[in-house]
Amino acid sequence: MESKVMELGSSLPVPCIQELVKELDTAIPPRYIRPEQQQQQIVSDADSMLKIPVIDMQSLLSGGSMEAELAKLDFACREWGFFQLVNHGVSSSFLEKVKKEIQGFFKLPMEEKKKYWQHPGEVEGFGQAFVVSEEQKLDWGDLFFMTTLPYYLRKPHLFPKLPLPLRETLEMYSLELKNLAMAIITKMGKALAMETEEMEEFFEEGLQSIRMNYYPPCPQPDKVIGLTPHTDTVALTILLQVNEVEGLQIKKDGKWIPVEPLRNAFIVNVGDILVMISNGTYSSVEHRATVNSERERLSIATFYSTKFDGDIGPARSLISQQKPALFKRMGTEEYFRGMFARASDSGKPYLDSLRL
Repeated sequence: MESKVMELGSSLPVPCIQELVKELDTAIPPRYIRPEQQQQQIVSDADSMLKIPVIDMQSLLSGGSMEAELAKLDFACREWGFFQLVNHGVSSSFLEKVKKEIQGFFKLPMEEKKKYWQHPGEVEGFGQAFVVSEEQKLDWGDLFFMTTLPYYLRKPHLFPKLPLPLRETLEMYSLELKNLAMAIITKMGKALAMETEEMEEFFEEGLQSIRMNYYPPCPQPDKVIGLTPHTDTVALTILLQVNEVEGLQIKKDGKWIPVEPLRNAFIVNVGDILVMISNGTYSSVEHRATVNSERERLSIATFYSTKFDGDIGPARSLISQQKPALFKRMGTEEYFRGMFARASDSGKPYLDSLRL
């Protein structure tokens, strides 16, 4: 297919935090200070029974424990919106290679990084997302975001120009995670008792993007936030922790629960699109990234959504007179345009605006 331009939104340019930290004494620039984040209650070690579910992919795919594991997956998606995925089939030696090369990418000199900076009016490249005013508070982190699949939506100045061997490694990672996302989504469809081909119609040749996250240490970590609390507007997010530093927290029963990543597991979460497709059965849960005073934290999130020229809305097999559709039906492109257009509206979540 010929190259197609996907311009869904834009974000204003922001300083590179990694560079800013090098010149920082102890005073944090006011634009990063987030007093509202300090009041939030975090679950203590005494409440450590609250841990996100762990799902075994091998058990989901075969053997006598398949039905039990499917029930666990269904529970995780309804009650938590998050789970850790083990035995997922992506080799640990390959994941170590991915991690090493992402760390190398963030160590590139600033002159090199500038080649990959966000273009005016775009959201892909180095920068931050959803920055719509010069007064807006900023996150304590640098992001590198790009569309990876389908190929025709890739920006010619980003993926094809990445340094080797990172480019080849990400090419392979992108395909591995597309297959994994499809396997997970298919099992969710089974757990929801959807008709088999419905999930395929939504997601075959789906939209995939990758975001690398770099959160430098901060002298006063309780005054800033690495990533503002949000739900993911995509269908499915698969997160790989790049180094051994915690920071992801999810909101459960009004408290923030720190997530302890299992080694070489993926942290998977349900996004708003799957809430719509499941007609409200599954949950997309608010989460955020915190930072610490001593060590940087890196992660890579892979987002998977419905196909760009497809539709989003409750699966037809899940709608009945007893359970009418709870959400509008709309095109994927229209959905994302609406999401970026609402970025400046700090009112109710985007998903709420799509309820019938």
